[in-house]
Amino acid sequence: MVLIFVLMSYKKANIKNIASEPMVAYVTAGSSNPFYNLLGGNSVSLSNDLDIIKLARQGFSKRVLMSLAKKISLNLQELAYILHISERTLQRYDDNEIIKTEYAEKAVELARLYTRGEEVFGSIDKFKLWIKAPSLVFNGEAPVAMLDTSAGFDMVFKELGRIEHGIFA
Repeated sequence: MVLIFVLMSYKKANIKNIASEPMVAYVTAGSSNPFYNLLGGNSVSLSNDLDIIKLARQGFSKRVLMSLAKKISLNLQELAYILHISERTLQRYDDNEIIKTEYAEKAVELARLYTRGEEVFGSIDKFKLWIKAPSLVFNGEAPVAMLDTSAGFDMVFKELGRIEHGIFA
């Protein structure tokens, strides 16, 4: 991985007591985030976060969303629930048709979550079992049931952090 350091001077504004310090921006070259593979595969070239933002703003095709769902073992009903779209509406889209951009951000979050889960559990298959199993932490619901809200995503990410550090509920 190549890091490019860009130094920029930070000028003191008209605010007193603020130190003038150099600011450093770190830009990575190459794909450092494995979740790009869940979204891109062979059809889309994603090498950094800016590519993901650009793609999310454009929206994903139905083909990309269905490929993601297949890779993370979500059925059409589960995917539709998480994306807040009816199953029938999702079925009506052509494979190459771009689905509204608001669904793209949820797809990115799903890819990030499943990649993080794979890191924590050591295998995507173990994570897939955990995310669909009822848990006391989530009031007896499976973690996947929490993914229809951003707060739910946060809860699942936090629980993964606790598991990673050996703190079990």
